[in-house]
Amino acid sequence: MPSSTLRFRAVWLSDIHLGFKDCRADYLLDFLNTVECETLYLVGDIIDLWALKRRFFWPASHYDVLRAILEKSRLGTRVIYIPGNHDEPMRDYVQESLGAVEIHHEFIHTTADNRKLLVFHGDILDAHMRLNRFENLLGDIAYDFLLFLNRWANYFREQAGFGYWSLASYIKKRVKNARQVVEIYEQAAADEAARRGLDGVICGHIHQPGMRMINGIVYCNDGDWIENCSALTETEEGELQLLHWTDRQTVLRDFDSQIDLHKAEVIPLKQAG
Repeated sequence: MPSSTLRFRAVWLSDIHLGFKDCRADYLLDFLNTVECETLYLVGDIIDLWALKRRFFWPASHYDVLRAILEKSRLGTRVIYIPGNHDEPMRDYVQESLGAVEIHHEFIHTTADNRKLLVFHGDILDAHMRLNRFENLLGDIAYDFLLFLNRWANYFREQAGFGYWSLASYIKKRVKNARQVVEIYEQAAADEAARRGLDGVICGHIHQPGMRMINGIVYCNDGDWIENCSALTETEEGELQLLHWTDRQTVLRDFDSQIDLHKAEVIPLKQAG
């Protein structure tokens, strides 16, 4: 783990799912303790109220994540919270503040190089998926099973001395229907930004980190902290990067390069930039 502080103009995090047993709060806490930024965006599903309603689960590490975020806001970081579907009750407090944390339904972020990006969680795009209730139920069951496999696969990897690896993400990328759903979602998000006359969109929701140009629109998904442990960052120059933060922190992709995310080599963070 690097000891030096990484500084960014902005950082986007989503789908943390505090209160859910598969939340990787340990990696996120290390990320928060390593990174400084002017603006921190929390792009929905920060606390998993759905999971907490089924079963109360709140270890000390989940509390420590909230404390680290609030400490950043106390020290001058602007924290903008955009609730998602798993923390939807917080949408009742849009345009209000929780201490120094601003709550918004969505937000327009202007990068250092003057690109205007729509920031929202992404669940409003679910209608584009056209899934009926039975398909949704099957999806929930299958996803829970994937996380079960992911949990045990990483337990045995840890016992063998290997680092974290997302089996769930690996499987999802190779299932045709899952790839199609992601592509439909990405197109719908880009279309929404284009409809509003904006340069791009930043979202979460589908637990699939990604960066691409879609018909001239910047599409960024900051991923999640269950499967991928990923975050989107902006440098002081306006450069966007997607970071992967587990046992070995890496850059998944530098947006300004022309490398396809799915074919890119993983570049050690210390060699980036």
